[in-house]
This record gives sequence, C-alpha cells and structure tokens, in this order.
Amino acid sequence: MTEGRQWHTTFISMSVFMVMSLFALSAELPSDTIRTGQKEANFSSDSISGKVIQLPQPGVEPAHSPRKAAIYSAVLPGLGQAYNRKWWKIPIVYGGFAALGYFIHWNNGEYVLAKNAYRDLDDDDPTTTSYNKLKKISYYDLTNPNDLANLKKGLTQSQDYYRRNRDLLIIVTFAFYGLNIIDASVDGHFFNFDISDDLTMKVKPTLLNQKNQSFLCVNCSLNF
Repeated sequence: MTEGRQWHTTFISMSVFMVMSLFALSAELPSDTIRTGQKEANFSSDSISGKVIQLPQPGVEPAHSPRKAAIYSAVLPGLGQAYNRKWWKIPIVYGGFAALGYFIHWNNGEYVLAKNAYRDLDDDDPTTTSYNKLKKISYYDLTNPNDLANLKKGLTQSQDYYRRNRDLLIIVTFAFYGLNIIDASVDGHFFNFDISDDLTMKVKPTLLNQKNQSFLCVNCSLNF
C-alpha cells in the first residue's frame, strides 16, 4: 500500500506540474496579427455595433506562431507537428508513447507479481498461492527452508528491479512529452526559413592542371 501511494503521489505531482506549465504557456500566447512589411493590417470601426473589424490583406497569410505550435503539442502530442506540417513525425510521437506505455505496464505487472508472491509466501493462509504464477517456481522446494529463503530473496530483488524500471520509464515518458513540445516549437521557428538555390553547397570531382600534369581533385562551392 505504501509503494502504491508513493507512486500515485509522484504521478499526481507531475501531472499538476504539466497542467500548470500548460496554463503558463497559454497565458503568454499573443494574439495573431497580419503584417505587410512593417505595417499592421488596417482596422475599421463598425458604426452600428461599435466593434473593431480587422480587414484582411489580399495575398498575406497570418504569421506562423511557434508558441501556438508548442501549446498544440502540449494539449495533444503530435498536434503541433501537424500544425507545422511535419506529418511524418506524428507516427514517431505516438509510436514512442505506445512503446513507453507498454514497457511501463509490463514492468509494473512483474513488480506486482513479485510483491504478491512474496506476501503469499510470508503469510499462513494456504489459499493464497499467487507464487505459483512464477515461471521458476518449479525449481524451488518450498518445504526446504534454504530454497524458501532463496526464493524470498530473489523476489525482493525482483521487486526493486521492476519498480525502479517502471519509475524510470515514467520519468522518460514525461521527458518525451516535453521533447514533443520542444520539437514543435523549434519547427515552428524554422517554418518560414528560406531554403533556396542561393543557399547551397555543391561538391563535384574536377581536374586540376598544373605544370603540364593533371590531378584529380574535389571542387567544393558554397553559394549564399
């Protein structure tokens, strides 16, 4: 019961931290404006309702927001990648979460099995026999005190091993969640980065003639 309460307390604390971070990001989200050069889009006032109406400029798209991409990925992992049009990253995000979730579930199952087996071996109730689910139980003679002591020692070590792996994987899952947000923010910053023929590096073989002799060389040209 103590281990379960500690695990739940850790999980709830990390969840509260994640939600507070999300609210902090959303509080700093600026409103999107349309800009043409250095001038903002024109606004007009509706004489009937008194509301300010933003007039769209033809041929001008709203600026891509890295902060919005980060918040999208915080709300739903992979959504920021979709906003950045990095579609190929979405299967990687969900594949990573699926793999981490599987191994967390598996390690937790092995931990619970070892803990229940140790508890059933230590009590005097003949109806509690969860230790029979152990794969190597057939190698131990439970009527032999030495075998019983070795089995309990092995179960104690198994509990520590699988519990440590489970807790580390939970931490890695939260780190992977944060990496998903950072990736969306970085891609958002580079969304409008200009990559054209003026930003290229070409490498090709060439012949260099010197003192009536030809040498095979590599020509590297950088255009910017």
